[in-house]
Amino acid sequence: MSRAEARERNRRALLDAAFQVVSRDGYRARLDEIAERAGLTTGAVYSLFGSKNGLIVALVADYLRPYYDDVERAVPAGLELLEAVDAFARYYRRTCDAPDARSGLSLQITLLDMALHDPDLGAQLAASVRSQETHLIALFSGRSHRGGVVTPPQAHRLTTALRALFTGLGQGVTLGLAPDADEQFFADTARALVSEMSLVDRDADAL
Repeated sequence: MSRAEARERNRRALLDAAFQVVSRDGYRARLDEIAERAGLTTGAVYSLFGSKNGLIVALVADYLRPYYDDVERAVPAGLELLEAVDAFARYYRRTCDAPDARSGLSLQITLLDMALHDPDLGAQLAASVRSQETHLIALFSGRSHRGGVVTPPQAHRLTTALRALFTGLGQGVTLGLAPDADEQFFADTARALVSEMSLVDRDADAL
């Protein structure tokens, strides 16, 4: 095994171990336990990620990356905006039924708790999520809507609104608080949100 391959193997082992420990313990998660689960030392954490916070930020990026890749496949090019939002909503609802939905929700809540206890980590996590959301902004930009074309600033505004909507609905489904929120409900709610937003009738700089 090459040095690069060994480094990637160790990185993967630490991320997997961090997911388990952080989901359970939150800001109380200990680096020594994470390293032990990965079969490594705490020195490997500092070597690969720089710090505990660096590991947590990398964990978030690693967790979100396949999600955004799947979204891009679920929402093909060529759809107008409402159709794209409909496809995105249906995809998001399907993720609520995935085998790892509860562990994913646990991680989300845990990371929020950690961010509240450590403002510096919170700022890093917010920056990481914003970086990943550029995929969604690009996904919605350039699509036709009401005789116009969605600009990147407008797509950014839309992405913020959809994230808030789907996070709330997704948590409700996973916790059993929204038993009737099926794919059609998600799609109808998202389309209604977009229909009420002034995406192309206002100057982009005012969004």
